[in-house]
Amino acid sequence: MKNKRTFKEWIKSRDGQQVLVMLAFMVVPLLLLFVFTYLPFGKMFGFSFYNMKYVGERKFIGLKNYIKVFQRDDCFGALKLSLYYMLGSVVQLAIALYLATILSFKVKGGAIFKGFMFFPFLINGIAIGFIFKFFYTRGFVFDTVLQWCGFQLDNLPYWLKDQRINNFSLVGTSVWRYFGQNMVLFIGAIMSVDSELYEAAMLDGANRFQQFKYIIMPSIKTIITLNVILSITGSLSAFEPPFVITDGANGTGTYFIVMHQIAHTQQKVGLASAMAIVLLVIIFIVTILQKLFFKYVFRNAEDEDPRASQKREKAIARSIKRQSRMAKAGGQ
Repeated sequence: MKNKRTFKEWIKSRDGQQVLVMLAFMVVPLLLLFVFTYLPFGKMFGFSFYNMKYVGERKFIGLKNYIKVFQRDDCFGALKLSLYYMLGSVVQLAIALYLATILSFKVKGGAIFKGFMFFPFLINGIAIGFIFKFFYTRGFVFDTVLQWCGFQLDNLPYWLKDQRINNFSLVGTSVWRYFGQNMVLFIGAIMSVDSELYEAAMLDGANRFQQFKYIIMPSIKTIITLNVILSITGSLSAFEPPFVITDGANGTGTYFIVMHQIAHTQQKVGLASAMAIVLLVIIFIVTILQKLFFKYVFRNAEDEDPRASQKREKAIARSIKRQSRMAKAGGQ
């Protein structure tokens, strides 16, 4: 009968060392996450119930800050600008999916094109803001290009001052920056689809659009859902383009910019904290609604998944039989 090991002996053993390593890899990240994420969030949640500044006395006011968020036009009304960025995210995803579908197949210069399209995502957001600030400035890059195309400068609008189009101009900045990232994610998902499915579909006479509809779309539905959720939730927290390019002037102040001004300019820390909590709840609600929406949209793909797989297997089997018959005919 083996003697039981003491705790000190177990620690020095291979099993004990493995357990210690696993605990270290678990405890350290969780500790950092708690200290730098959950603890500050808890403090901010507590601040949202006080009328306070960064320095000075604190006065408990309960839910009054949350009520003010919905009453003040500059707080909750700024969320309306998120609709512009949501519309831009739809355009962004459509462009990314279209280019990803083309570049997933063999295209000359495809690798270079992918690199060019993905490069804007690697640039710092503040730097992109300064680039487009000069790009849209009156008489600068964009206006010069349009004049080359035959437009008169006097007939062109002020891209950053005219409130009819300035938010669209800022949304274009976000689309330019992020669609490359979405495109790369789509390409990775499309390239993971079995190539035999395309061969079977081509033998059955399916064109490119039919391959996209019946093979690509059902196969990458998870990535589509993920990209849409990230794009829509990101549009609710747009900050860098309007902050750097216009500083929130001329009706371009998004929710984050208003929250920044209330917290750092007006020193209303409690109200800004309440705004952050409200935005977090809105993002949670929007995320849940998006998941339910895509569950409804892809319900047919999920319900018919076994049948679809059987059809695909039969199509592959038919293509293999055809190839074998052709091989036999050629041998004879």
